[in-house]
Amino acid sequence: MDRNPSPPLRSRDEEEEEEAAVGDCIGSTVYSKHWLFGVLTGLMQIVSPENSKSSSDHEEQQMELDEEMENEICRVWDMSMDEDVALFLHEFNVPEIFMGILAKSKCPRLREICVGILGNMACFQEICVSISSEKNLGQVLLYCLCDSDPPTLLETSRLLLTCLSQTEVAVVWVERIREHPAIYDSICFIMSSSTNVDLLVKVGEVVDKLFDLDEKLMLEWIRNGALQPLDQPQEDSEQQPVFRIVPCVLEAAKQVRSENPEGLDVYMHILQLLTTVDDGIQAIVRCPDTGKDTWNLLFDLVCHEFCQSDDPPIILQEQKTVLASVFSVLSAIYASQAEQEYLKIGKVDLPLIDSLIRVLQNMKHCQKKPENSAESNTEETKKSDLTQDDFHLKILKDISCEFLSNIFQVLTKETVAQGLKEGQLSKQKCSCAFENLLPLYSPVVEDFLKILREVDKTLAGNLEESFPSLKVQT
Repeated sequence: MDRNPSPPLRSRDEEEEEEAAVGDCIGSTVYSKHWLFGVLTGLMQIVSPENSKSSSDHEEQQMELDEEMENEICRVWDMSMDEDVALFLHEFNVPEIFMGILAKSKCPRLREICVGILGNMACFQEICVSISSEKNLGQVLLYCLCDSDPPTLLETSRLLLTCLSQTEVAVVWVERIREHPAIYDSICFIMSSSTNVDLLVKVGEVVDKLFDLDEKLMLEWIRNGALQPLDQPQEDSEQQPVFRIVPCVLEAAKQVRSENPEGLDVYMHILQLLTTVDDGIQAIVRCPDTGKDTWNLLFDLVCHEFCQSDDPPIILQEQKTVLASVFSVLSAIYASQAEQEYLKIGKVDLPLIDSLIRVLQNMKHCQKKPENSAESNTEETKKSDLTQDDFHLKILKDISCEFLSNIFQVLTKETVAQGLKEGQLSKQKCSCAFENLLPLYSPVVEDFLKILREVDKTLAGNLEESFPSLKVQT
């Protein structure tokens, strides 16, 4: 015969085994229901052992997780990212099982993994809504935010952020957090003392989301630390130290600054949210040390780190959101605390002018549209991203122009002369400033031009020629 022989017929037992294997799979995955049942049963036995060990032996056993069991439960953790597996775990009532484990277990690794699995499950809307509706589970999970184990804190923060990002249940979690003042102390303690950058970033994202969702909660947290007199050293008090939100945010920002730019962006946005209410601004500037620390950190960022003269202009695309936050906070401090020593005119004005104008100069390059229109037409998917980029750049431009106009209003003849000498107020930079400030801030530009005429009449005349509207009005 000129063909391969036919395959042998399968026996009835083989067919039944295959059907049984298919029936044992979770959804469309290859994961075994039977195996998963075994792992979960083993977990429950760890927390409530049926043997007759003494309580002291049991407590010692609870502190550590058997290597084989850890490997298996970690496999479940990985599997729980699959929606079919997550739904199956939910149907098997895993959230309630884990609630018992979290309430009883003293094993940090086990607690971390259980919260991590719940965090993966909460990524799916139906499960997130169900988990959030369980009041007792919510209480236990918030209690985990007061844990002393950084990995458990990280997974708890991730779970909370996932729930807060779901509009259907966000308000439930905000209310629960408001009802538990210990959460404030725990979060402040983490921000002020942790060196775990991943944890700091995730906790920062939780705080940022909370403040963005609920201004009332933000005000409560701002006022929380204000109950203690600002001039009373905490070490003189026999009571527990009173945390203030701004110093804690600053400490976390300093910690993540060099290792995680995205994390720094988060903490700068928290500060920006604080300045949207008067109490928040006062929390920054009322205590001289806090105001100075905030100013020094942000001033250093914009003058020595972000958007520097040797950076390519396109770097602004990466830094646009954090720069908008930083300039917004600096502008709020500048407007409310002009009498402070660290804000003395001439000491900070010229470096800030230099930074602000450099940002506005680089913005031109970032806002250029693709020259090849055919290419842009074939990339419809990028249109929304481009619009989003333009939106964030516009926010940065508006904030930068407002801040620059405020600085221009207080410039003296001596400061302008110094700026011309050092290069912060060259013809090119003044032209860039005028292009962006006009016509909205025309009175400010006109007053600046009057001072400039006294210092450098030629430059003032050249600028008038470049901007005829100013020549007519002055």
